[in-house]
Amino acid sequence: MLSHDPRAAVQAGETRTEVNATSGPISVPREARNLNLPEHSGPRQQVDILDALPVLVFIERAGRVVFANREARQMMGILDEEWTTRPIEDVLWGLFPGTAEPRTLLTASRRGSPFHATMPARNGRLLPVEGTYAITDPGVREAVIVAHLGGREQAPKSRLMDDVLACIPEALAIEHGDHVLYTNPAFTRMFGYAAEETVGAGLRNLIVPETRFNEHATLARGVDVRGRLTLETVRMNKAGDLVDVNMQMAPLMVEGAQAGYIYTFRDIGERKQIEVKLQHDAMHDVLTGLPNRALFLDRVKLALSRRARRPDQICGIIYFDLDRFKEINDELGHAAGDAVLRIVAERLRISLRPQDTAARLGGDEFAVLVENVVSSGDLEIVADRILHEMKLPFEVFSREVESPPSIGVVMAGPEHTSAEMVIRDADYAMYRAKQAGGGRYEVFDKHLEFYATSQQERERELRSVIDKRLFEFCYQPVYRLESGKVEGFEALICLRRPDGTMEGSRDLLAAAEDTGLSIALGRETLDAACAQLRSWRESLKQANLSMTVNLTQRQLYHPSLVDHLKHVLAASAIDAGRLFVEVPESALNQNPDAAVAILQRVVDCGVRVSVDEFGSTLAPLNHLVRLPISQVKLDPKLTAASVSQGRQLAMIESLIRLSQTLGMEVVAEGIETQEQLKALVRMGCALGQGPLLSPPLDAPRPAE
Repeated sequence: MLSHDPRAAVQAGETRTEVNATSGPISVPREARNLNLPEHSGPRQQVDILDALPVLVFIERAGRVVFANREARQMMGILDEEWTTRPIEDVLWGLFPGTAEPRTLLTASRRGSPFHATMPARNGRLLPVEGTYAITDPGVREAVIVAHLGGREQAPKSRLMDDVLACIPEALAIEHGDHVLYTNPAFTRMFGYAAEETVGAGLRNLIVPETRFNEHATLARGVDVRGRLTLETVRMNKAGDLVDVNMQMAPLMVEGAQAGYIYTFRDIGERKQIEVKLQHDAMHDVLTGLPNRALFLDRVKLALSRRARRPDQICGIIYFDLDRFKEINDELGHAAGDAVLRIVAERLRISLRPQDTAARLGGDEFAVLVENVVSSGDLEIVADRILHEMKLPFEVFSREVESPPSIGVVMAGPEHTSAEMVIRDADYAMYRAKQAGGGRYEVFDKHLEFYATSQQERERELRSVIDKRLFEFCYQPVYRLESGKVEGFEALICLRRPDGTMEGSRDLLAAAEDTGLSIALGRETLDAACAQLRSWRESLKQANLSMTVNLTQRQLYHPSLVDHLKHVLAASAIDAGRLFVEVPESALNQNPDAAVAILQRVVDCGVRVSVDEFGSTLAPLNHLVRLPISQVKLDPKLTAASVSQGRQLAMIESLIRLSQTLGMEVVAEGIETQEQLKALVRMGCALGQGPLLSPPLDAPRPAE
């Protein structure tokens, strides 16, 4: 701490002059009070005497310095003409302990009063000074100040503090009034201003021009109220670039009084960039760069809120997925699928207006928010443009593939009170487009609304059935026609309603397929069928029985099919060769190439493949050659035609003979009459099932 004991005294009324810069008393002439020095008037000899003194001499009038001798001017690094009319608090900082308000040195007494303060030197350093001040002319509120540098014991401490401040990694600035008294090297590195450029200037230059007028004063008031201020803001460096900083601002206290402010700045630019990227990634799809579901829902909500305020702000949604995308993944791998999705995103960008929002909702599902439209016709124009772009081949790994979309279009109406409702209706319209064959778009209307409502009710019912396990299993026997013995069973899942009615397997699976719940029901059926086959083998010693389980199209192409099949075989410990998976011919026609790959993996597990509805289309002969099939099931229509004459009968006989030649067994479905049974036996059909032979049974106990 600086000493409070004065090293000099200025006594009013003394006439002798005695100067000692370090230890002796310091006195000035009585005539000093007569100096009118702003104009350098007065005896030249007096000015020369004061300039010759090896101490700092200031004359202060009404709170401003009107004279500084040569020693003081050289110490401050100012020219002779620059010292006049400076506020005394800018020259001697901390001259008034106990208050932060600038005021004159005038007191009720003419006696010299000791003081210690800090003075900014020409090299930017803050120097401790001490001395005395005394009233020379109360009439003009004039005082003389005599000072010298603080004691020698302060120098090591000052140098130590300079070294300490220079090592602080944060940018540091000390401000007194509107003037900077000190900046450390980190400040120079961050903002580009050298110390000599900042000392004496203000920190306002760091504030962006748009907020410069009010922000500095606002921050100072905040510190005065709260005592300390921390905020993340932006500052401008010397080159004019913006720097993201964490700024702390605190009052600088001297002898219990606030004398200025201390600022520290930490560069947070890198952290801000990471935060911006994380925020972007959280709201965008990483693969395509499009907005994700969360951001899309948010923008749809905003569009609906604008429509609520202004009915003319009409918006709509276009929702689509790619009909053959799964085939691309299965045949070419997920890298190829990802490449297709990126191409889809790029085509969407060039197909839409800047104000429209395209998003990837997940998988191969995309949605577009179209705003400021007049009618659904405007949406159809956009949908048609998207359809045209997506029907073009995708070039992936030097190979062209096609994956046309099924598109649903919906105009947001008053009944759509949430973003989820609009997307739901667009999804229903898309599903109708897919049912119509795909590669097209459908517009949601009142008819579809009724269909959507019934679908929702059906889906809720099926979910309840699955959650509460209300379904049951029955088993349709399959007979060897020549001997009449039971060869095996077909596992059927059914639903017994509270009113006693029964919904059969075919209708139940069809409804589950429409709502996407067939995967869960299929797994339940496979698990129950394998467990039942094991039970028969252990309790009835029926090792030669076979079990057939139906697969829908969704189940066949689901990625987890083979893995679940392996798990069930291992858990039930049944002979895989006694298990048939029955696939409808229509599912094979959807994507024959993918079907070959999937069924080969099934066969590799030891499981055999049966084709249902065989002969219902013109593709069966091709399937017999290409697919790893062990068994074919004649469509019930062909079974009924077995008693006919002419070409239809010849076709049935040819199919049976071809199947036998290729090593496949033929099962006739839906045998209803003795005539049909006799005709099928005559043509060489080995197996059969149907109402004539036996209805579905509840876990039957086959005869020995």
